[in-house]
Amino acid sequence: MLYQLHELHRAALTPIRFAAEASHRSLHHPLNPLSYLPAGWALAAACDLFEHSTRHRPRPDFNIDAADSDGSPLAVTEEVVERHPFCDLLHFKREPAPAAPNSRVLIVAPMSGHFATLLRGTVTTMLAEHDVFITDWKNARDVPLAEGGFDLDDYIDLVIHFLATLGPGTHVMAVCQPSVPVLAAVALMAAEKHPATPPSMILMGGPVDTRLSPTTPNKLATSHPLAWFENTVIHHVPFNHAGFMRRVYPGFLQLTGFMSMNFDRHVDAHVRQFHHLIQGDGESAAAHRAFYDEYLAVMDLPAEYYLQTVDIVFQRHLLPDGKWESRGRKIDPSAIERTALMTIEGEFDDISGFGQTLAAQDLCKRIPRSRRLHYLQAGVGHYGVFNGSKWRKEISPRVAAFIRANER
Repeated sequence: MLYQLHELHRAALTPIRFAAEASHRSLHHPLNPLSYLPAGWALAAACDLFEHSTRHRPRPDFNIDAADSDGSPLAVTEEVVERHPFCDLLHFKREPAPAAPNSRVLIVAPMSGHFATLLRGTVTTMLAEHDVFITDWKNARDVPLAEGGFDLDDYIDLVIHFLATLGPGTHVMAVCQPSVPVLAAVALMAAEKHPATPPSMILMGGPVDTRLSPTTPNKLATSHPLAWFENTVIHHVPFNHAGFMRRVYPGFLQLTGFMSMNFDRHVDAHVRQFHHLIQGDGESAAAHRAFYDEYLAVMDLPAEYYLQTVDIVFQRHLLPDGKWESRGRKIDPSAIERTALMTIEGEFDDISGFGQTLAAQDLCKRIPRSRRLHYLQAGVGHYGVFNGSKWRKEISPRVAAFIRANER
């Protein structure tokens, strides 16, 4: 019922939003006397802020059309290598192809509310030295019920399938949440001596063992029994979407959780935006819009995937305790011997606390120490691990060097 009320609320706001947009345009028209007065500027700024804050946002585009490789510009086009009901395997094809073959890297994007486009900066940086593929997760509300469900076991199997599709020699990089299913997938591939077992695995800011330095999301996950989550945050997709009647964890509820963690910061950002608009600071206003266009674009998650993740990863900690089985297959990270491991954490990460990703190093104890590396980036939070200046200047060069050192 909550999902239906949310959709009704969004529909009710639509004419008000259009009115705000029309008022904003009118207040900026040179024939309107108010456009020359401070009161008119303030009213126009308020209308602009309201319209932008209440706008419905579909999946953004990557908008990556060029990459720089050794100082040479390359054109970049997106191509879908393989389609799955819940995910597309997307390739960023560079033309002309670099003279020397680059390492092939599969970036596994988080399936945790935001779209894979949140990793736009990650992909752009990686394209300089790598042939990049990414998991482009679909909004569960757009997947017809006839396509069946999707849970954590399906996630693991899909990672294995994509690595097999790309073939031997493909490196894998998991950003945040997928650190757990990617580690599980590589462990299963290693145990089965799968020919496409990746030569290296990079885990970034992931919840491998959430008992270490528990953060606010970790504490929330253990503050209620699993039945509470199923009865409280799981809802059916309304009739006006292709996934009608699919059980999901709605994106708008996830966004509420994201914003509540740093509510004061978001309020301050919108107050600053109001002043930027009044002052005519177009550059700062555009940067604010670009950030929130991405941040406010969220997707629904399949209920079975979300609940299984809460249960296995955040409540029972089956992976670090060595008790996890997927479809009857024992997940044993110590089976990994030939895949090099790099773990990366941020000093101020408030999503995956210090040590949670590092825990993978102890679990993968049969990987030679010479092929294991941990890096703690000072001065960054969760998003700074894979985006921003520290990612570009300090983290990504280390990732690239690690991949080169473990090329087969």
